[in-house]
Amino acid sequence: MVKFKCLMDIIEARRSIRSYKSQSIEDDKLEYILEAFRKAPSAKNLQPWKLIVVKNKKRINDLAIACNNQTFIAEAPVVIVACAKEDEAYGTMGGYMSSYPVDIAIALEHLILAATEQGLGTCWIGAFKEKLVKDLLNVPENVRVVAITPVGYPAEEGRERGRKPLSEIVCYEEYCE
Repeated sequence: MVKFKCLMDIIEARRSIRSYKSQSIEDDKLEYILEAFRKAPSAKNLQPWKLIVVKNKKRINDLAIACNNQTFIAEAPVVIVACAKEDEAYGTMGGYMSSYPVDIAIALEHLILAATEQGLGTCWIGAFKEKLVKDLLNVPENVRVVAITPVGYPAEEGRERGRKPLSEIVCYEEYCE
Protein backbone atom coordinates (compact mmCIF):
# COMPACT_ATOMS: atom_id res chain seq x y z
CA MET A 1 0.00 0.00 0.00
CA VAL A 2 1.19 3.51 -0.83
CA LYS A 3 2.12 5.61 2.18
CA PHE A 4 1.08 9.22 1.88
CA LYS A 5 3.10 12.10 3.30
CA CYS A 6 0.23 14.53 3.64
CA LEU A 7 -3.45 15.12 2.98
CA MET A 8 -2.76 16.78 -0.38
CA ASP A 9 -1.10 13.53 -1.54
CA ILE A 10 -4.30 11.62 -0.72
CA ILE A 11 -6.44 14.25 -2.47
CA GLU A 12 -4.24 14.07 -5.57
CA ALA A 13 -4.23 10.24 -5.56
CA ARG A 14 -8.02 9.93 -5.37
CA ARG A 15 -9.62 8.76 -8.59
CA SER A 16 -13.07 7.61 -9.62
CA ILE A 17 -12.63 3.86 -9.91
CA ARG A 18 -14.87 1.99 -12.31
CA SER A 19 -13.33 -1.48 -12.12
CA TYR A 20 -12.80 -3.52 -8.95
CA LYS A 21 -11.01 -6.71 -7.92
CA SER A 22 -13.18 -9.38 -6.31
CA GLN A 23 -10.95 -9.24 -3.20
CA SER A 24 -12.94 -8.58 -0.04
CA ILE A 25 -12.24 -5.58 2.16
CA GLU A 26 -10.70 -6.25 5.56
CA ASP A 27 -13.04 -5.44 8.46
CA ASP A 28 -10.58 -2.99 10.02
CA LYS A 29 -10.31 -1.01 6.77
CA LEU A 30 -14.07 -0.88 6.38
CA GLU A 31 -14.46 0.28 9.97
CA TYR A 32 -11.74 2.90 9.43
CA ILE A 33 -13.51 4.51 6.48
CA LEU A 34 -16.87 4.37 8.26
CA GLU A 35 -15.25 6.12 11.23
CA ALA A 36 -13.99 8.84 8.88
CA PHE A 37 -17.59 9.40 7.79
CA ARG A 38 -18.80 9.48 11.40
CA LYS A 39 -16.24 12.10 12.41
CA ALA A 40 -17.22 14.57 9.69
CA PRO A 41 -18.71 17.91 10.67
CA SER A 42 -22.35 18.72 10.03
CA ALA A 43 -24.47 21.82 10.51
CA LYS A 44 -25.05 22.33 14.23
CA ASN A 45 -23.45 18.87 14.68
CA LEU A 46 -26.86 17.30 14.03
CA GLN A 47 -25.36 14.41 12.01
CA PRO A 48 -28.59 13.85 10.05
CA TRP A 49 -27.37 10.74 8.28
CA LYS A 50 -27.47 7.01 8.03
CA LEU A 51 -25.15 4.80 6.01
CA ILE A 52 -26.22 1.47 4.56
CA VAL A 53 -23.30 -0.89 3.97
CA VAL A 54 -24.25 -3.49 1.37
CA LYS A 55 -22.19 -6.67 0.94
CA ASN A 56 -24.85 -9.06 -0.38
CA LYS A 57 -24.01 -9.73 -4.04
CA LYS A 58 -27.62 -9.89 -5.22
CA ARG A 59 -28.40 -6.56 -3.55
CA ILE A 60 -25.26 -5.04 -5.05
CA ASN A 61 -26.31 -6.27 -8.50
CA ASP A 62 -29.77 -4.79 -7.97
CA LEU A 63 -28.21 -1.50 -6.84
CA ALA A 64 -26.13 -1.37 -10.02
CA ILE A 65 -29.38 -1.62 -12.01
CA ALA A 66 -30.98 1.10 -9.84
CA CYS A 67 -27.92 3.24 -10.61
CA ASN A 68 -28.92 3.50 -14.26
CA ASN A 69 -27.35 0.13 -15.11
CA GLN A 70 -23.81 1.16 -14.15
CA THR A 71 -22.60 -2.44 -14.16
CA PHE A 72 -19.14 -1.67 -12.77
CA ILE A 73 -20.78 -1.03 -9.39
CA ALA A 74 -21.60 -4.75 -9.18
CA GLU A 75 -17.87 -5.58 -9.30
CA ALA A 76 -17.24 -3.99 -5.90
CA PRO A 77 -17.40 -6.16 -2.77
CA VAL A 78 -19.10 -3.34 -0.83
CA VAL A 79 -21.50 -0.58 -1.80
CA ILE A 80 -22.22 2.24 0.62
CA VAL A 81 -25.47 4.18 0.38
CA ALA A 82 -25.50 7.56 2.13
CA CYS A 83 -28.92 8.62 3.36
CA ALA A 84 -30.13 11.83 4.96
CA LYS A 85 -32.71 12.17 7.68
CA GLU A 86 -34.12 15.36 6.22
CA ASP A 87 -36.30 16.14 9.24
CA GLU A 88 -33.22 16.03 11.52
CA ALA A 89 -31.07 18.33 9.35
CA TYR A 90 -30.49 21.99 10.05
CA GLY A 91 -33.10 23.68 7.90
CA THR A 92 -31.93 27.22 7.28
CA MET A 93 -28.51 27.25 5.65
CA GLY A 94 -28.25 30.58 3.93
CA GLY A 95 -31.78 31.21 5.03
CA TYR A 96 -33.18 29.05 2.22
CA MET A 97 -32.02 25.43 2.25
CA SER A 98 -31.62 22.33 4.34
CA SER A 99 -28.11 21.32 5.37
CA TYR A 100 -28.45 17.64 4.49
CA PRO A 101 -26.93 17.69 0.97
CA VAL A 102 -23.87 19.55 2.26
CA ASP A 103 -23.63 17.45 5.44
CA ILE A 104 -23.69 14.20 3.46
CA ALA A 105 -21.25 15.53 0.85
CA ILE A 106 -18.70 16.48 3.50
CA ALA A 107 -19.01 13.18 5.34
CA LEU A 108 -18.91 11.03 2.21
CA GLU A 109 -15.82 12.86 1.00
CA HIS A 110 -14.17 12.06 4.36
CA LEU A 111 -15.00 8.39 3.70
CA ILE A 112 -13.71 8.55 0.12
CA LEU A 113 -10.40 10.13 1.14
CA ALA A 114 -9.98 7.60 3.97
CA ALA A 115 -10.64 4.81 1.45
CA THR A 116 -7.94 6.23 -0.84
CA GLU A 117 -5.53 6.33 2.09
CA GLN A 118 -6.28 2.63 2.75
CA GLY A 119 -5.61 1.64 -0.89
CA LEU A 120 -9.31 1.27 -1.70
CA GLY A 121 -11.15 2.72 -4.66
CA THR A 122 -14.50 4.50 -4.76
CA CYS A 123 -16.68 6.33 -7.26
CA TRP A 124 -19.21 8.95 -6.24
CA ILE A 125 -22.52 7.86 -7.75
CA GLY A 126 -25.21 10.48 -8.14
CA ALA A 127 -27.00 8.83 -11.06
CA PHE A 128 -29.57 6.55 -9.47
CA LYS A 129 -33.29 6.11 -9.16
CA GLU A 130 -34.03 6.96 -5.54
CA LYS A 131 -37.34 5.06 -5.42
CA LEU A 132 -35.67 1.85 -6.63
CA VAL A 133 -32.81 2.21 -4.13
CA LYS A 134 -35.27 2.90 -1.31
CA ASP A 135 -37.36 -0.13 -2.25
CA LEU A 136 -34.28 -2.40 -2.42
CA LEU A 137 -32.96 -1.30 0.97
CA ASN A 138 -36.19 -0.61 2.87
CA VAL A 139 -35.37 3.08 3.26
CA PRO A 140 -38.26 4.95 4.91
CA GLU A 141 -40.20 7.53 2.91
CA ASN A 142 -38.94 10.45 5.06
CA VAL A 143 -35.26 9.55 4.44
CA ARG A 144 -33.45 10.73 1.30
CA VAL A 145 -30.84 8.74 -0.61
CA VAL A 146 -28.18 11.33 -1.41
CA ALA A 147 -25.22 9.42 -2.85
CA ILE A 148 -23.83 5.95 -3.38
CA THR A 149 -20.29 4.67 -3.69
CA PRO A 150 -18.88 1.27 -4.50
CA VAL A 151 -15.82 0.44 -2.39
CA GLY A 152 -13.14 -2.10 -3.23
CA TYR A 153 -9.62 -2.74 -4.37
CA PRO A 154 -9.11 -1.04 -7.73
CA ALA A 155 -8.60 -3.21 -10.81
CA GLU A 156 -7.56 -0.04 -12.63
CA GLU A 157 -5.75 3.15 -11.70
CA GLY A 158 -8.50 5.47 -12.78
CA ARG A 159 -7.79 8.41 -14.98
CA GLU A 160 -6.68 11.79 -13.87
CA ARG A 161 -9.11 14.51 -14.71
CA GLY A 162 -7.98 18.04 -15.21
CA ARG A 163 -8.93 20.79 -12.85
CA LYS A 164 -9.50 24.46 -13.59
CA PRO A 165 -6.74 26.77 -12.40
CA LEU A 166 -7.35 28.78 -9.23
CA SER A 167 -7.56 31.95 -11.32
CA GLU A 168 -10.81 30.65 -12.87
CA ILE A 169 -12.51 29.65 -9.62
CA VAL A 170 -11.31 32.00 -6.89
CA CYS A 171 -12.35 35.62 -6.35
CA TYR A 172 -11.02 37.94 -3.69
CA GLU A 173 -13.14 40.47 -1.84
CA GLU A 174 -16.14 40.16 -4.19
CA TYR A 175 -17.61 38.00 -6.92
CA CYS A 176 -15.71 38.15 -10.19
CA GLU A 177 -16.12 36.70 -13.68
